[in-house]
Formats: sequence, structure tokens, C-alpha cells
Amino acid sequence: MTKLSVNVNKIATLRNSRGADFPNVVKVSTDIERFGAEGITIHPRPDERHIRYQDAYDLKKSVTTEFNIEGNPIPKFMEMVLAICPTQVTLVPDAINAVTSNAGWDTIKHQDFLKEVIAEFKLKGIRTSVFIDTDLKLIEAAATTGADRIELYTEDFATQYALGNKDAIKPYAESAILATELGLGINAGHDLSLDNIQFFAQNIPNLLEVSIGHALIAESLYLGLENVVNMYKYKLKA
Repeated sequence: MTKLSVNVNKIATLRNSRGADFPNVVKVSTDIERFGAEGITIHPRPDERHIRYQDAYDLKKSVTTEFNIEGNPIPKFMEMVLAICPTQVTLVPDAINAVTSNAGWDTIKHQDFLKEVIAEFKLKGIRTSVFIDTDLKLIEAAATTGADRIELYTEDFATQYALGNKDAIKPYAESAILATELGLGINAGHDLSLDNIQFFAQNIPNLLEVSIGHALIAESLYLGLENVVNMYKYKLKA
């Protein structure tokens, strides 16, 4: 069954807007786990505009499900991940000033770099995932980096699905099939929502995990956090 990992960056954004500690990221993450999510995801960025590096250390002490840390493997990020040893690290090629993730890795161009980084994480027993687009050549190259999984970058699917183009799922399904053949596990994330998650999950073979943050937190403003977590879990089972 596909696991739901909830990205709590937006909780940190709300906290930071008032300069205090409410809502508390650790408390909300604990509640999200209690509501049924199978993982907690964070994506700290160098400017710490939402999740702070200290949040990662605090969450390590409290997360009882899978703990996934996403980010660009700059030295500060690598030092933190190697110290914390989360369940999974997801490598994302974010520019320093990126508002949100907007591209996957060129696993051909950055092959040697990724091999070196992934080897360091695997020495510490950390599962590694590479954020990637649906280019089959790049997925083939990802398999030679030593990564355990790929995370399919799903913005284009979400955009096209909202326009009624269900054929947008095809490259993602093809990518998942190839990844499985190459021995890679399959995660997915970016702009997945209650509107599209069921269709996506039903059409992606061997989908292990989805990481959802912005949509889930926004939907919770209307429907409640516990309710929304369970709505995702229901749709992922259907």
C-alpha cells in the first residue's frame, strides 16, 4: 500500500509569520502521525524561511513513523542529515532562491556528484531517493547512482489533470515501470492533492510513498487536519 508522508513546511511557515512557536512543528507532526500518516517530511532551505535546521533535530526525537528530509545536498544539509540519520533523504536540486522545487536532477550531468553524495548517506544506513522528471534516460542514469528510490516530480501531471488531460499520467506510469525493472523504488510528490491523488495512485504501479504538504495543509483549513489525513489514506487505498 502507498504510504502517506506529510510535509510540514507550511506549518513552519505559519509559525514563523508571528515569530513565536505556535503552531509547534513537533506537536503538529505528532498529531499528524496519530491521525494515521505513515511519515513526516521536511524540506529545510538555506534561508530557513519555513523549516529550520533545528526543527530537523527536534523532529528526530519525536517522529515514530518514517522521517524524510528533502533538500539540495550542500555541505550544511549533508552535515545535518548525516548527524540525524533519518529514514530517508530525498535529494532535490533546488536553487538557493527557489520558491519551491521546480525541476528534477539531471542524473547524467551530475552522475559523479550524486554517486559520491549517495555513498556517504548509505554508509550511515540512510535510504536515498532522487527527485526526478519523467525522462527515461535520466531514470536509467539514476539507477547507476546507488539511489534506493526515485521521487517522481508530479507538477506537470497535476497541472494537466486539472485541465482534464488524463493522458498526462502516461509518462509517469512508464517511468514507474522502468524504475521497477531497474530495481528502484518509486515515490512521488509536488502538487498532488485530494482532487488527483486517487487517479495518480491507481495508475502508478508499485508506488511506495507520496509526499504531500501544501495542498494537504490548505485543504485542512476547510476540512480539518485529521479528516484530510484520513481522506488521503482512503483515496490511496481505493
